[in-house]
Amino acid sequence: MIKVLGVKFKDACKIYDFDPADFTVRRGDRVIVDTEKGVSLATAATEIRELAEESLTKGLKKIVRVATPEDISQERESREKEKSAKAVCLKKIKEKDLPMKLVGVEYMLDGNKAIFYFTADGRIDFRELVRDLAHEFHVRIEMKQIGVRDAAKMMGGMGPCGKELCCSSFLTDFGPVSIKMAKEQGLSLNPAKISGVCGRLMCCLSYEHGMPKEGKSHGGHGGDKGCGGCHGPAEKQNGNA
Repeated sequence: MIKVLGVKFKDACKIYDFDPADFTVRRGDRVIVDTEKGVSLATAATEIRELAEESLTKGLKKIVRVATPEDISQERESREKEKSAKAVCLKKIKEKDLPMKLVGVEYMLDGNKAIFYFTADGRIDFRELVRDLAHEFHVRIEMKQIGVRDAAKMMGGMGPCGKELCCSSFLTDFGPVSIKMAKEQGLSLNPAKISGVCGRLMCCLSYEHGMPKEGKSHGGHGGDKGCGGCHGPAEKQNGNA
């Protein structure tokens, strides 16, 4: 058996398993972990549990340490840096007339790397933009192209139902959603009525799919859940500095 701790990086985020090592961690504690992106602050989403080692598809990374007050303070500073970096990047994108939409910025906890998330219809030559940002902030710059559903999850907002987007409030993964689901529920096939703020089919179309008609809510699809950004094929483009 091997000890496992589930952590997440944001509230509506997939839970990732790590090795808690010899640390005593309880659900809700903040921990420092080393990821492919860099050193990050995460929250313990589960208690430490034991799993059969053969049930794991790959080895687990160990958490670096339990977060200190200094780490929490550093995270707050990173959030402020992100606001400034986003404003500067938006200005430069406009100046260079680049066909891309900046979604958000993420600073790694150690402050040595910043990731700029954006959406675009195709590939973007952002080399000059990366050079300008690296010169401006003196950190390693990574540009990461994401799909519209991930952009909606990151930016958040309100759905047509008047509630917070499902994708940014509680959905940890994007499940399959099809137009067939709307047809089988007798919903209008007007794209404006069954599409989320991301422009894809609303995730909540799947909530009542497959339920007996008499068991469905009468207040519209999704019951008391919110309507949110949904998924579709997304092209990705990454770049580093």
